[in-house]
Amino acid sequence: MLRLSSASAVVKRAANSNACLFPSHSSARWFAKKISSSASPETEVAPDTSSARSRFFVDHPLQLGIHDLPEGPSHYISRVLRYGPGDEVQLFNGTGQEFCGKIMEVSKKSLRLSLTTSFSGLSESPLRIHLGQVLSKGERMDYAVQKATELGVAEITPLFSQRCEVRLNDDRILRRLDHWRSVVTSACEQCGRSVIPTIHPPVEHWVSRVSSDLKLVLHPHPEVAPLQSYPVPQTLSLLVGPEGGLTVDEITASIGFGFEPTRLGPRVLRTETAPVVALSVAQYLWGDLPSK
Repeated sequence: MLRLSSASAVVKRAANSNACLFPSHSSARWFAKKISSSASPETEVAPDTSSARSRFFVDHPLQLGIHDLPEGPSHYISRVLRYGPGDEVQLFNGTGQEFCGKIMEVSKKSLRLSLTTSFSGLSESPLRIHLGQVLSKGERMDYAVQKATELGVAEITPLFSQRCEVRLNDDRILRRLDHWRSVVTSACEQCGRSVIPTIHPPVEHWVSRVSSDLKLVLHPHPEVAPLQSYPVPQTLSLLVGPEGGLTVDEITASIGFGFEPTRLGPRVLRTETAPVVALSVAQYLWGDLPSK
């Protein structure tokens, strides 16, 4: 039996992260697939540019065939979204594959659907990025996690630092991890990614552990090198400090572990804005945002 995100969790994720279960027309059309009556269920088919279906993350192995969804997601899809027999849905489980099918039956506590087509989802960026983001309070951290996911980051590690305002005990860390993973999942549902980025537990000494072709620490000093001055990497580690910035000792320590200080222009950016700008520029220079 498939386990979809519960209705309450989906609604909460959508509210917290401004994610939408209904993709924009452009992204939805890109992902929509033709289900030809003459094609076998195993056939991978070309995308349909004229229709759209809602995508849902399923934390369960997927395969072609008939599946009964549990009560929570069944209620959400059939009662909240008002889907019924014959309506099309698209499922993914973070492995890179997408599955399309139709709802067959709806009852009070269950929903039966038939998955008839599978295909490779959106390709990941050729630039694999690991973001080290110092923790910030409330919605600012959610925003950074959400936008980093939309911009193709592969891994996110929340960080503690000397000027970090957030302090978490073990119980709160587990709750925040679960929440951030929900934000990541909702962002993938909205933006069309078929692979779920990894979000690691918060740590303090990340700079000594991470390994990449290029390691950058954001620093507003006017004499540091701009992003476009570095050779093209295949892997990138990006360190973003807290609202008050990293201390001199922390920047010096990161440089000692191979990080290069870089800046994003003449203005000082907020902690939740900096990763959005840095990731956008990195993907433009070295990743999958076209430069021409």
